[in-house]
Amino acid sequence: MKYYHQQANAFPCTYLSDLSGEIRACSYFAINNLNRDFVNTKGFSVVFQRSQLGQVEQQFPFFKLYLNLALQPTCNAFYLNPLLLKEGSRVDPHIDRSLRSYVKTIEPPAIVSVLYVQVPSEMKGGELVLHNRKRQVGQIQPQMNTLLYFQGDLTHSVNPVITPGVRLSLICEQYSLSEAELQEIPEFTVESRVSDPTTKKRKLLIRNS
Repeated sequence: MKYYHQQANAFPCTYLSDLSGEIRACSYFAINNLNRDFVNTKGFSVVFQRSQLGQVEQQFPFFKLYLNLALQPTCNAFYLNPLLLKEGSRVDPHIDRSLRSYVKTIEPPAIVSVLYVQVPSEMKGGELVLHNRKRQVGQIQPQMNTLLYFQGDLTHSVNPVITPGVRLSLICEQYSLSEAELQEIPEFTVESRVSDPTTKKRKLLIRNS
């Protein structure tokens, strides 16, 4: 793979429809728990080690087909998150290190996989832009049912979405960690911002199972 690779028509169309519905109906789905680079976006995150893949699939059966295809055999820790953007949403330039909250010195993931679950028809904006240091090495127009892989050490961003509608993707940062690093990573955790009905404010929920 040179920077990135795309696989078109990765799944049956019925799976994408079911996946979109299940993600948006999930009780964890809320204003994003990710950092300030993710502007006006929604989602939630699942942190897990390979040993807990079965537990992830049991709690989130709608992720199973994606995980079976996308996960790389050389990786042992994962940060999985659905990401919804709408008109006015964007993602500012960053390098993925979402497990840094557990291991401060963690290196970027070996690879990042992205499935485009739902894309507005004739969408304007919303392109994924990849940079290797200061050089742009890709600008990808999302296509529904395309599974994209890109190098985990690339700086990337998503251009502001101009078109009305929903741009929904399923992203997995895939890490190859040492045994010492694995000791610092939860075996299975869900991270989400959910509404607190007593205060009507958002709070961060971290659920360990």
